[in-house]
Amino acid sequence: MAIKCIGILTSGGDAPGMNAAIRAVTRSAIYNGIQVKAIYRGYKGLITGEIVPFKTQNVSNIIQQGGTILKTARCKEFQTQEGRQIAYNTMQEEGIDALVVIGGDGSLTGARIFAEEFNIPIVGLPGTIDNDLFGTDTTIGYDTALNTIMDAVDKIRDTASSHDRLFFIEVMGRECGFLALNGAIASGAEAAIIPEMQTEEDQLAELIQNGFRKSKNSSIVLVAESELTGGAIGLAERVKKEFPQYDVRVSILGHLQRGGSPSANDRILASRMGAAAIDALLEGQRNVMIGIQNDQIVYVPFTRAIKNEKPINRELLNTLRILSI
Repeated sequence: MAIKCIGILTSGGDAPGMNAAIRAVTRSAIYNGIQVKAIYRGYKGLITGEIVPFKTQNVSNIIQQGGTILKTARCKEFQTQEGRQIAYNTMQEEGIDALVVIGGDGSLTGARIFAEEFNIPIVGLPGTIDNDLFGTDTTIGYDTALNTIMDAVDKIRDTASSHDRLFFIEVMGRECGFLALNGAIASGAEAAIIPEMQTEEDQLAELIQNGFRKSKNSSIVLVAESELTGGAIGLAERVKKEFPQYDVRVSILGHLQRGGSPSANDRILASRMGAAAIDALLEGQRNVMIGIQNDQIVYVPFTRAIKNEKPINRELLNTLRILSI
């Protein structure tokens, strides 16, 4: 069946570069003679029918904007069979033949179930600052978030070094430590405490035992906001109890990391992936996520992208250890 009309939506947490992806998907579709319908507020809009036809001018001047012009929402109803049936009926009424879904792990999980239930061609784009999707070297928004973290840590370092303090800076990454680890290397932090290592060792004790302030008057440690790590506040409480000689401060970067104008890397990545999503649909691909490996576009089945845990690069941990002496 030839695809005449596609729907596009952004779902889950927003990420810088999503707008660049929306622009690329829209314009590539139009270039290939396919109609575009924009679905607002993620899967929720598919249920409530918040759908608008998009022309090329609808995506003018958005490549530099953070967030997503299509808005995003968590949608409990879509997690039910009844909700997905309503969403499918809406697609039928609107004449939408295929979907492009931009989002993270949860969004692509929803896409996989929806695609299987109703036999709809769906292509996913990895839009998440956590960089936690398997099968792609990097995700849309990750580079910008990393730059935001680096910038924030640079500023905190100015005050940390004025006061001889130990700073725990909490960054996003509930299940994975990519932002904490690479953010620590980029900002010259002393250490990163990440969920991947927490089951193997007591990272805080190791940090203190290494006498990480022997040669420095202040120290900065990046912490992933995970139950496994205890988060920055949990670690600071432990230090107060176990190592009261340290003057500890906590900084939680929070939603600051999600915002801002996307970096050049994220704009280029989102543009390439958006165009590739339309190519994939024209080739008859379905239930795949567009990934990038060694600077080449690849198609990753949803089942692989979602199920597999993306491994942390152990060499980077070693690099951080060596460079923080």
